[in-house]
Amino acid sequence: MFLKKIELVNFRNYKYCFIEFPTNKTILVGKNAQGKSNLLEAVYYLATLTSNRASSDSELIFWGESLSKIKSLVKKSFSEVKLDVQINKQGRKILKVNDIKKSNYSSYLGNLVIVNFGVSDLLLLRGSPSDRRKWLDVSISQLYPAYSERLSKYNKIRTQRNNLLKDFKGNIYLSKQQEDSLSVWDEQIIIAGSNLVHLRQKYLKEIQPVADKKHKYISIGEENLLIKYNSTVTGEFNTQDDEVISPEKITEIYRDIILNKRKEEIIRAQTLVGPHRDDVLFFINNINAETYASQGQQRTVILSLKLAELDFIRNITGDNPVLLLDDVLAELDQTRQNFLLDSIQEDTQTIITTTDISNFEPVYLQGVTVYNVKQGEITKVG
Repeated sequence: MFLKKIELVNFRNYKYCFIEFPTNKTILVGKNAQGKSNLLEAVYYLATLTSNRASSDSELIFWGESLSKIKSLVKKSFSEVKLDVQINKQGRKILKVNDIKKSNYSSYLGNLVIVNFGVSDLLLLRGSPSDRRKWLDVSISQLYPAYSERLSKYNKIRTQRNNLLKDFKGNIYLSKQQEDSLSVWDEQIIIAGSNLVHLRQKYLKEIQPVADKKHKYISIGEENLLIKYNSTVTGEFNTQDDEVISPEKITEIYRDIILNKRKEEIIRAQTLVGPHRDDVLFFINNINAETYASQGQQRTVILSLKLAELDFIRNITGDNPVLLLDDVLAELDQTRQNFLLDSIQEDTQTIITTTDISNFEPVYLQGVTVYNVKQGEITKVG
């Protein structure tokens, strides 16, 4: 998989931008706040239909404009694919693949697959559960495009169910009609949520051995990495030892829990169990890395995870994802930086942002395309 070119219109600080990627490795160099990360964000959005930095799509649109466009050409194993995304301030998107409109995410996602590694990822372990859920959801959506629609459906059901709970105004003594209405939404959220929990367990189970292998190598065999999925429905899922639970079994567990939580949910007027409340935990030698690991150990966990994503995607799809490294090299010590660069296969397209190109070894700069980024303007170096 190779991103050949990308065109931006009214995206972030780019009124207009066109850039080609003629080589496997591209470096974007420039001072901070010039637009380097914005360009990588556009590639990330093109692949995932979500931003890794903005809370809403409207933030992506150039100040004073009503819409933004991202256009690209992607080379895949046996074909080339044109991908177009148009974003407006109301949050609506127009998606096109080879100039044909796509009405749902599942028919668009998967045409460009990326692994993004930025400074914010290094804080993943110390971030909030929502940060870790987003990482997990984006990772799964790229490999299983239908997951994104299932997640969107679940969130819509949860919103409607929450609105109904609010209508009860804390009164736990429901009428027959109210009980019937809530039961309808209960069943819908149980089915939708069970599928999400199952797919999350499946993905983490599959990536666990790959990430552990990477972590062992970086730590010179001294540390084991274990991933656990902490679910409000099924409890703690040990990806190394536990078997993935079927959606049907999760549904049974879900029904019992949501029934037991009914009074509390009515009083608090919100849905208290489900995948929107779950978390991903990381353990080094069976010790919680979020709480007890050093900063260096936590960075090793994330580095292992990102390299595992690269291998895992390649194994599943038969194609290399595009690797985005956003100012992350400067945050890694020399050992981890060298391991990262040495682990990237020659045929993996890599786009890197940096403030100082002198940080790279001369051997790495051979055959690399370098662009200078200044105030939203991009010029080729050399």
